[in-house]
Amino acid sequence: MQRRKFIKNTVILTGGISLMNTAVFAESFTKASPFPIVRPEASKRNFSSPVIEAAISEFQKNVADQELGWLFNNCFPNTLDTTVTYSEVKNKPHTYIITGDIDAMWLRDSSAQVWPYVPFATKDKNLKNLISGTINTQTQYILKDPYANAFYDNPEKQGYWKDDNTKMKPGVHERKWEIDSLCYPIRLAYQYWKKTGDTAPFDTKWVDAMRNILIVFKDQQRKDGQGNYSFQRKTERASDTIPMAGYGYPVNPVGLICSAFRPSDDATVFSFLIPSNFFAIVSLKQAAEMLETLHNEHGLAKECLDLATEVDHAIKKYAVVNHPKHGNIYAFEIDGYGNHLIMDDANVPSLLSLPYLDAIDRNDPIYNNTRHFILSLDNPFYFKGKAAEGVGGPHVGLDMIWPMAITMQGLTSTNPEEIKACIQMLKTTHGNTGFMHETFHKDDPTNFTRSWFAWANTLFGEFLWKTYQNTPELLK
Repeated sequence: MQRRKFIKNTVILTGGISLMNTAVFAESFTKASPFPIVRPEASKRNFSSPVIEAAISEFQKNVADQELGWLFNNCFPNTLDTTVTYSEVKNKPHTYIITGDIDAMWLRDSSAQVWPYVPFATKDKNLKNLISGTINTQTQYILKDPYANAFYDNPEKQGYWKDDNTKMKPGVHERKWEIDSLCYPIRLAYQYWKKTGDTAPFDTKWVDAMRNILIVFKDQQRKDGQGNYSFQRKTERASDTIPMAGYGYPVNPVGLICSAFRPSDDATVFSFLIPSNFFAIVSLKQAAEMLETLHNEHGLAKECLDLATEVDHAIKKYAVVNHPKHGNIYAFEIDGYGNHLIMDDANVPSLLSLPYLDAIDRNDPIYNNTRHFILSLDNPFYFKGKAAEGVGGPHVGLDMIWPMAITMQGLTSTNPEEIKACIQMLKTTHGNTGFMHETFHKDDPTNFTRSWFAWANTLFGEFLWKTYQNTPELLK
C-alpha cells in the first residue's frame, strides 16, 4: 500500500479533518469569509485548556494582523483539539496522541506535539496531567520495544505493517529504528521536570526505559557485529526498506550511533545520521542528570555521559567536510569510511534545527557555514518557487517545501528580517485552509500533502508565540 493511500484511508476511518473538509474550508475561505471558522467547535474538541485559550486571546488582542491571529487560533491548539486521548490507568495519567491523519502514536511526534504546552503546565493541572500522561505512555512503549517508532493504544492490535521482516509485536504500528525516537521522550521529560518540578512520571519503570535506550544506542554503535536490529519491507518505495539483508550498508565503528531511518521515516543512505547523533549527545546528558539527581543511578548516569562524550568526539573527527563553496560544514550522513552525504532534510532533527534542540551554539562557525549551505540551491533539497522557498526532502519529492522547515528556519534565526520573512511565507502558503501541512508545491500552496498534520500546526503556533513574546514588532 502506498503511503498516500494509507493516510487517506486512515483519515476516513478516524473521521478526522479529511481532504473533503479541506476543500470546503478552501471554498469558504475564498468565497464566504476571509477567516472562516475551521477550528473544531468547543464541544467537539478532544481536550481544552483555559491557559492555552487565554494565550490565544492575548495573542489575538495584541497582534493587529488578523490573519496571523486566525492562524494562531487554528494551529497552536490543534494537537489538543484533535489528537489527544487522556485517561487514567491504575491511577496514573495515560495520554495517547495520534499524529493527525494516522491513528498511531509516534514517540517523536507526540513529544514534539505537546512540547510547546510545557511552559503553560504549571498554570493548568489538567494540562500538566496530560503531559505527564504522555511521558508515562512513552515509557511504556520504550519498554515494549525501544527499536519501534510508532505504537497503538491497543497493546494487542496488529496493524498494516505487521508483516514487515523485523521483530514486530502486537501493539506496534511501525518498527523503523530511528535515533530521534528515543531522544524526543528524554527531551520532553527533561523539560517537564525542569518546568514543573514534578517527579511522578520518573519511577523505576522510567529508569528501566532509560537503561533500554542506553543498551540500544550502544548496540547500534555496531562495534561487535551488525547489532540486534534489521528491517525489510515489501514495497515499491526504496526508502521504505533497508538494503543488505535489512542492516544497511557497512559502517566503520568509529563511535557514532547507526540510525536505520531518518525522522522522515525514510531509510538512511549512510547509517551514521549526523543530526540525530547530535541530538543523542544532548539527550544522554539530560538523562544522566535526571538519573543522578532523581535516583542516584551513578553508574548508569556515567555510562550515558561516557557515550555522549564518545559520540561528540566522533562527530568532530569524522562529520566535518570541506565544501568547495561553503567551507567546513557538517555532513548529513556518513559511514565512517570517508563517504558522506551532503544535504539536509526538513524533518527534525535536521542540521538546520540543531540550535533549536540545544545541540549546538547558534554562533558556531561550522553550523553557520552549514546553515548557509542548507538555505541555498547547493542543497539538493532546497526549493525556490513562485510561492515560497525552503527545505524539502526525499520523503514527498522534488519541489515540495515543508512548512516545518520554514518554521524551523525562523525558530533558529537571529535575523529579524529573516524571521519576518519566514512568518510571511507561512502566512501565505496555508493553501486557503487555515492550517499548516506536510508539504506544498513551491509554485502552488493549494497543492499540498496531509491536511491534518498536528505537529506542523503546533510547531507553527510555537513559532508565533515565541515571536510574540520576544519580538512582537515582527508580527505587524
